[in-house]
Amino acid sequence: MTEERNLGGLSKTDREKLMQSLRAGRKTGRGHRAEPVRKSATKAQAFDFASLPEIKQMRMQMAAAEMIGIANPFFRAHDALAGATTRINGREHDNFASYNYLGLSGHPDVSGAAKRAIDDFGTSVSASRVVAGERPFHRDLEHALAELHGVEDSIVYVSGHATNVTTIGHLLGEGDLILTDALIHNSITEGARLAGAKRLNFPHGNLDALEAHLETHRHRHEHVLIAVEGLYSMDGDIPDLPRLIALKQRHGAWLLVDEAHSIGVLGARGYGIAEHFGIDPGAVELWMGTLSKTMASCGGYIAASSALCDYLRATAPGFVYSVGMAPPLAAAALAAIGVMKREPQRVARLKRNGHHFLKAARAAGLDTGPSDGYSVVPVMVGDSVRAAMLANALLEDGVNALPIIFPAVAENAARLRFFITSEHTAEQIDRAVHLTAQKLTALRESGVGLKTLMDGAR
Repeated sequence: MTEERNLGGLSKTDREKLMQSLRAGRKTGRGHRAEPVRKSATKAQAFDFASLPEIKQMRMQMAAAEMIGIANPFFRAHDALAGATTRINGREHDNFASYNYLGLSGHPDVSGAAKRAIDDFGTSVSASRVVAGERPFHRDLEHALAELHGVEDSIVYVSGHATNVTTIGHLLGEGDLILTDALIHNSITEGARLAGAKRLNFPHGNLDALEAHLETHRHRHEHVLIAVEGLYSMDGDIPDLPRLIALKQRHGAWLLVDEAHSIGVLGARGYGIAEHFGIDPGAVELWMGTLSKTMASCGGYIAASSALCDYLRATAPGFVYSVGMAPPLAAAALAAIGVMKREPQRVARLKRNGHHFLKAARAAGLDTGPSDGYSVVPVMVGDSVRAAMLANALLEDGVNALPIIFPAVAENAARLRFFITSEHTAEQIDRAVHLTAQKLTALRESGVGLKTLMDGAR
């Protein structure tokens, strides 16, 4: 006789097995020792990392998802350029999981520049820029980025994440203070950890709380850095930059604005949050950005005063001890900046599409959190299991949007995150919103989710 199945295909027997695994996983959490590796009397053995409690816990969670019939929504291979559409397993999908905000990855001018750079310089500069890796295109790109941000100079790193880690870790130390928005990107939290400085969070977007921190703690520290994002990558909202500048000036702090998701997106020409608010870019000490989104490449940069950039170029470990940016990547980014400047209509289309998505989603009853409707719009689900199931259900109907789940966000803040580009059509946006609302309603009515799974196993 066939067993009764519920909770997304999980039988009673399988559910009991899953709960036994969950309980066992709790006992082997951080702080408990793994079983010791037994040494062979005849042969040396490498440490088996599968015995680490953290890896056991991860595998248990993956097995649990498989047992309840949730396919892994991550690491799916795309067979084509990721733009407004993509191809997965040979099938075309409307794509809302790409940073290709202005459609410049794959643009003929950008691809052509990258190919010519390979012909002229090869695929790598084969050394750090300090040693023997300096090429003319490195400084050309840095000058273009400085001009884009309206500051004196910039320095380019080979990794966006490493840009924040090495810059913050290098500039600040134990006697300093770093004040970060509670939703700040991991690269900034890791940079703060490397610096060894005291770090305090303030609630997301709450500048009253930031001001209170400054009034209470500023006098105790030599240097104070405030770190925010120009457009928050998880929630799609923007900070009050004019007030941030007023606060940091009043208290003698430095301000870092991470423009990974706002350069090419905010402002009439896509020049970022400074253009959006009409403020002097020189009022901000550090502009950080990445090249992997609007600029169709890979890497990161700091745009700032020439004094700071010269110092970082000579001493920042992530620059001095790393290979210089590869020729095709630098050439692609430089060409992308050129296209963005020549074709401001791309920025206008992106803004129109983002606002269209936000308006349609709210009209459909979807919770879009605090998003301002530019390039990032979340749809709040509030349950990691349900978010993964929603993403998989959309994929079946030809819409690719990825879930953000615990521990990347709090369990009650699990969501689908939609990236909007200038190349999406109104029809693609309306279809994605309609399907999302329809399938999320069905999932909620079914009662399937993490809480029901746990309750049903008691």
